Amino acid sequence: MIELLVVIAVIAILAALLLPGLSRAKESARSIECRNNLHQLQLCWHMYADDYQGVFVPNDWIASITQTTTTTGTNTSVTNIIQDSMQTSWCLGNALTDTNTANIQQGLLFPYSMSAGIYRCPSDLSTIEDADGNPLPQPRTRSYNMSQSVNGYGWMTNTTYGFVVDAVQPCFQEYSAITNPAPSQLFVFIDENEGTLQDDQFGYPMVNFDYGYWWDMPSNRHDQGANLSFADGHVERWQWTVPMICTDEFQSVPAAQMPDYVRVGNAMRQKPIDGQAD
Repeated sequence: MIELLVVIAVIAILAALLLPGLSRAKESARSIECRNNLHQLQLCWHMYADDYQGVFVPNDWIASITQTTTTTGTNTSVTNIIQDSMQTSWCLGNALTDTNTANIQQGLLFPYSMSAGIYRCPSDLSTIEDADGNPLPQPRTRSYNMSQSVNGYGWMTNTTYGFVVDAVQPCFQEYSAITNPAPSQLFVFIDENEGTLQDDQFGYPMVNFDYGYWWDMPSNRHDQGANLSFADGHVERWQWTVPMICTDEFQSVPAAQMPDYVRVGNAMRQKPIDGQAD
């Protein structure tokens, strides 16, 4: 009996030592699979540009906002309703509410790799919501977003603000236009935080317009990191200084997150807002 207890104790100790390592190895494998997904999407992005004389696939999510006013007794509340007026894009739909991959399959990149699975990170455990915001058990169909810096339909007019999109979200329309940052430093796809992922475009404010707020936040899935693909074709995993925890769809950047916030911004096109397209 004593020998049996000793054996059990040894097994318990070995399990305690091995399980954390196995867990890390499993997450490392999922992170590699995620980077492979992004690599395939990046290849699709390049093939589209090759077919269209170097012009990038549209990355179009032009939102309009309408307000509804509700009065209950003496209390009046105003609700902003964001309406998706997307025309055509690399990927359609809303990752928060899509119940199937139909919108992914209607996207302009899907013909280049007809696999909906590459649009979802294997470490993404988030689920969808119904139209009333109630959580559902069904996993999301998409985890990735495309930077506003690459063909965010800059020439279109945003119906919310009344001027062309490029005036607020500067973007490159074709590969030959990429100058600052260089293609090796300009990210295209990013593993986005489930707390902000809805449309198909990763937004980021300019230095004189909402700067210091997360419009969209990177994920925190891969051991406090996220994966990104870049315009020259390579993929990287970025480790964050502190966890990327989303508490609001539009939240200010804590001081501890600021170095990573700047790092993300440096991998996008930055141009002070002047109300003019470029």
